[in-house]
Amino acid sequence: MTKKRVVITGMGTVSPLGNTIDQLWSNLIEGNSGIDYFTKVNKDDFPAKVGAEVKNWDPTQYMDKKDVKRMDLFTQYAVAAAKMAVEDANLEINDENASRVGVWVGSGIGGMTTFEEQYQKFNEKGYRRVSPFFVPMLIPDMAAGQISIQLGAKGINSCTVTACATGTNSIGDAFKVIERGDADYMITGGAEAPITGMAVAGFSTAKALSFNDDPKTASRPFDKNRDGFVMGEGAGILVLESLEAAEARGATIYAEIVGYGSAADAYHITAPAPEGEGAARSMRQAIEDAEIDVTAINYINAHGTSTAMNDSFETKSVKTVFGEHAYQLDMSSTKSMTGHLLGAAGAVEAIACIKAITDSIIPPTINYETEDPECDLNYVPNKAKKANVSYALSNSLGFGGHNATLIFKKYE
Repeated sequence: MTKKRVVITGMGTVSPLGNTIDQLWSNLIEGNSGIDYFTKVNKDDFPAKVGAEVKNWDPTQYMDKKDVKRMDLFTQYAVAAAKMAVEDANLEINDENASRVGVWVGSGIGGMTTFEEQYQKFNEKGYRRVSPFFVPMLIPDMAAGQISIQLGAKGINSCTVTACATGTNSIGDAFKVIERGDADYMITGGAEAPITGMAVAGFSTAKALSFNDDPKTASRPFDKNRDGFVMGEGAGILVLESLEAAEARGATIYAEIVGYGSAADAYHITAPAPEGEGAARSMRQAIEDAEIDVTAINYINAHGTSTAMNDSFETKSVKTVFGEHAYQLDMSSTKSMTGHLLGAAGAVEAIACIKAITDSIIPPTINYETEDPECDLNYVPNKAKKANVSYALSNSLGFGGHNATLIFKKYE
């Protein structure tokens, strides 16, 4: 079977750094943080005080009020980002092509806000007061379902749930759908709206979150004084299509997607495998899939969560896979600015990789002040770096031992 080449023709986002691709990208390049004190929960109730919230959110810009009331926030973010991406791709979905347009959008947690609000109503007023839309608003696949309904996409429709690897796995899975010829276009990515009392409580008691109460410096991947991740929210959506389809309609092509790897740690529910062994296998798989040498990779957008174990083990995994070349390439964590968008993280970071390729500039890791001997690679500290990026690799690692890797290539 001949593999079809797959390209990216559209991008959309709702993020803590802005609700357009241009806002997200300019803030990443300028090293601006989207992290501030929690407003969606009472920060005084938790040891973690800071989060990366979406600002100036008005869902009625993207959908009508009736639909807004029937969607959890994560689905609203996904639908908005999908509409932006499809518009950016200048893709008209009509009767002729609808069955060849698929949707593959995941969420790590789904409708947490809906669950908490409706459970409160149930407790206080009984079952009759629970919304008939409770279940469809809660389930993680509803982002993909609502995107297909809103846009009329009738091809394969699916949802990946792999915790913090969700966005990356979703894009990889969608890439493979087109590569094998089962669709011509895929709307794909991840969405998350996890800033709720129970989610902040759960991650706080697990001691996963940063308890640093200075919003601007709390997320500090690879820095010796990192103390946990900062929870974020939002969505990232790409339009992928076969090269043939893109050329036939004269689409603008941002980049090509050429490699996908996915591997399990089979080790622990939350801790990464020792030495980042699973992450290393995922990266190797993606590099083999792309049919390139490790020396071709110029930039890695790291999972880089700002937790002690992730950052040191991810660094080790990169050294395992790339050997001496690990010290030649650039690697940064945009989570230093966006916070950790959980199931949406890999999708927003895929956008950062694509923009690094098209604009020849690498976003920095901000708040990098104190070197950690266990983290000794070039993390593009504090300031963006101009560089020709031919191949960019993006890693996402999730609870449950999920590892996922994507490789993007400059389109020629």
